[in-house]
Amino acid sequence: MIYKNFRVNAIIRILLIATTIFLLFYTWKEFFITPVLIGAFIVIQLYALFKYIDKTNRDLSSFLESIRFSEFTRSFQMEGMGSSFDELNKAFNDVIKDFQNVRTEKEEHFHYLQSIVQNIDVSIIAYQKDGTVEMINKSAKKLFQLSGLKNVKQLYPISNELVEKLLSITPGESALIKVQQEDDLLQLAINSNEFKIHTKTIVLVTIKNIQSVLEEQETEAWQKLISVLTHEIMNSITPIASLSSTIDMMIKSFQEEQAADPNASIDSETAHEIQQGLQTIHKRSTGLLHFVNTYRNLTRIPKPNFRITTVKNVFNNIIPLMNEEISQVGISFHSEIDPPEIEFSVDIELLEQVIINILKNAIHALEGAEKPQITLKAFLNKRGKVTIQVADNGVGILPEVLDKIFIPFFTTKPKGSGIGLSLSRQIMRLHGGSITAYSVPGHGTTFTLTF
Repeated sequence: MIYKNFRVNAIIRILLIATTIFLLFYTWKEFFITPVLIGAFIVIQLYALFKYIDKTNRDLSSFLESIRFSEFTRSFQMEGMGSSFDELNKAFNDVIKDFQNVRTEKEEHFHYLQSIVQNIDVSIIAYQKDGTVEMINKSAKKLFQLSGLKNVKQLYPISNELVEKLLSITPGESALIKVQQEDDLLQLAINSNEFKIHTKTIVLVTIKNIQSVLEEQETEAWQKLISVLTHEIMNSITPIASLSSTIDMMIKSFQEEQAADPNASIDSETAHEIQQGLQTIHKRSTGLLHFVNTYRNLTRIPKPNFRITTVKNVFNNIIPLMNEEISQVGISFHSEIDPPEIEFSVDIELLEQVIINILKNAIHALEGAEKPQITLKAFLNKRGKVTIQVADNGVGILPEVLDKIFIPFFTTKPKGSGIGLSLSRQIMRLHGGSITAYSVPGHGTTFTLTF
């Protein structure tokens, strides 16, 4: 047909069919073949008319199918078929455009949320009740040193306790799990939530390593305690020391008077006993003042003077100082650095103090050990952090003692002060790092410094 307008086209088709029907009745009795041909032509015209009219239904069906299957890339072209079809065409395309905009907006929002989830510094894992992982972000992969995770049960080699908690955790529950890896101690704070997607129940957990936070809070708490103790002891001891010194001078003066006047009322033996007692008080008071000043060092660590240096340089400063003491007691000593030119930014003097203190502890731990040996090594751990370890094969540390060795004043040595490891932890905290200890009783102890 040469006409595109739907109404004109439909009227012409109907008129043509009517004319053809008239011709059919006109030729019905006059001719034999002609009515058959006209009848066939009428059927063809009726089929073409229904197909033409049905195009609108097909377009509408196609439009609904596009919505059903979210296929919004196509458009509808029905121009030139009349004003009503122009409006329908415009409505179809406007709806498609709106759906495209909504879909684009949702995809942008989804990618935005995905970007946040993947780049946030909190580890996030979403999984089903059976442990099947739906999503794991970059922080979680980095925390557990994984390239991917299909099921939380794959974390069993890292920690049985962690996996059991993840599989049994309830919505809104919080948990703290300690994970000891080869050269790292992780204190994992776990928080849980739960939601449903269709028929699936999804558990969403956030995991954060709060080891450094716990150490910092512990150190701050002990510093406050030491500050209070120092204040109270100083207030009590200072007057005693001053008074004992004054009385001592008075007794000496009285002795001089007694020497000049033998008739003095106090005898020299009593005066001597008083003087001796006061001297004892003074001596003890002075000792307590020294005690307080010693522990005051815990709160007076100087601010680090950071410099870029190599681990090799630090080791070269320490090894000559310790070699003689180590060799005198027959200890086999070995040091290694891999890679050889590891660099870091540290306060060299403070770090040397930490390593020397740990080496001295190792020497004491090896007293009476067969084939005693100490290993001092440096390397980059799995997370690419500079790590220094001091390992010995001594008697080891009992688990109940291991948790207390960094507490100020705690010591297992008869002549120990109990501040060496506490100072070491504070120095490592000032370096933005950590110090941990791993020990197997009867097999040895390893101290790890991580920067």
